[in-house]
Amino acid sequence: MTSLLLKSIAIWLVILVMAIVNAAIREKLLTPAIGSGLALPASGLILSVIIFLLAYITVPFFGSTESKTYIAVGIAWFALTLCFEFLFGHFIAGKPWLEIVEVFNVTKGNLFVVALLATLVAPWLSANARGLI
Repeated sequence: MTSLLLKSIAIWLVILVMAIVNAAIREKLLTPAIGSGLALPASGLILSVIIFLLAYITVPFFGSTESKTYIAVGIAWFALTLCFEFLFGHFIAGKPWLEIVEVFNVTKGNLFVVALLATLVAPWLSANARGLI
């Protein structure tokens, strides 16, 4: 169990780094090129694809043939992502809670919800796609 948790956290940290890189690319390249109205949803979709690719590449490291393993990994990634978004956003970045909640506002083009759902289902879907379960 400890090994599964450590592997889950290690891979999630890679996802976190990729999310930060994705946000930097959005701000430095996409937004100036296509405007924030298109850059924000594009960035959310790109991050979701990155999450699925990382899950697909890394699921063999879990070494399991049980669905519950990959469901647990997805739940862990989901929880870590939510905790990071809220706790880091508020206590480290100093954002007010209402501003943090705005990442869930799809009507403003923010597709963070899609990326969040990707963290939840990507391990299980990837394990299925690779024939591990």
